[in-house]
Amino acid sequence: MRHVIALDVGGTGMKAALAGPGGEVLHRARRATGRAQGPDAVVAGILDFAAELRAYGAEHFGTPASAAGVAVPGIVDEAHGVAVYAANLGWRDVPLRALLAERLGVPVALGHDVRTGGLAEGRVGAGRGADRFLFVALGTGIAGAIGVDGRVEAGAHGFAGEIGHIVVRPGGAPCPCGQHGCLERFASAAAVSEAWAAACGDPGADAADCAKAVDSGAPKARAVWQQAVDALADGLVTALTLLDPRILIIGGGLAEAGETLFTPLREAIRQRVTFQKQPSLVPAALGDSAGCLGAGLLAWDLLASTDRMEVTP
Repeated sequence: MRHVIALDVGGTGMKAALAGPGGEVLHRARRATGRAQGPDAVVAGILDFAAELRAYGAEHFGTPASAAGVAVPGIVDEAHGVAVYAANLGWRDVPLRALLAERLGVPVALGHDVRTGGLAEGRVGAGRGADRFLFVALGTGIAGAIGVDGRVEAGAHGFAGEIGHIVVRPGGAPCPCGQHGCLERFASAAAVSEAWAAACGDPGADAADCAKAVDSGAPKARAVWQQAVDALADGLVTALTLLDPRILIIGGGLAEAGETLFTPLREAIRQRVTFQKQPSLVPAALGDSAGCLGAGLLAWDLLASTDRMEVTP
């Protein structure tokens, strides 16, 4: 059976699948990234894992994978297949696409983890059927994916969708990117955790605890939460003014708060829009499988483009 390898590389673990032509998952596997052993060991682990997946497919489905799609964090040059930089993995300028293609003997597509997850959400998840969508992941940081007619825009230099570095509070908290007042310093799960830990006096408190306290009516929690919601709404309205998406998909750890987040966020956006058309605001549907599913879509897209080139006279 024809299939592809889909691999989602995270800071601590890797999720993988063998995906069939209709996107169906034929096999799933997980493995630790092994970052404690250093960047070279991480790359070696990715190559070994992919080779094992290839062997599994050959044994169980009668043929090895036809292509592979890989999603990685950090800065990614998708056009040249290079993992440029990832702080949590310690690598720089890794020609991952070429290394995998040599190891596997098949075409390989390399993508940014959030854009790849956004691709899956747009095509087969919460944004299915939408011609224009914006996917925003609220995790340790904040990043986005701009969807246009079934594909995700990487930008001229691979930085499209970095909504977390829109300045929403000029002169505010410093950001590792070098600016002050970036969105992710106020509305990411990490930022909410930090603010709530300070407000409640418990260094171990996190964003999930803050959401529970909001639900219970705690005034301090509501104040922290509303500050994050207001900052997020400011950043999102800037994005939707530029992009005019039909649907706005919110994922990541902070979105797990459900309507505790979505109800006030919808209202905050409503209050800010004037001439803009407010998009549908929905939670992501695929959870932590989005990156892996998106990697499979990248691989099938690559095969489709290769097949078209082969039949072009």
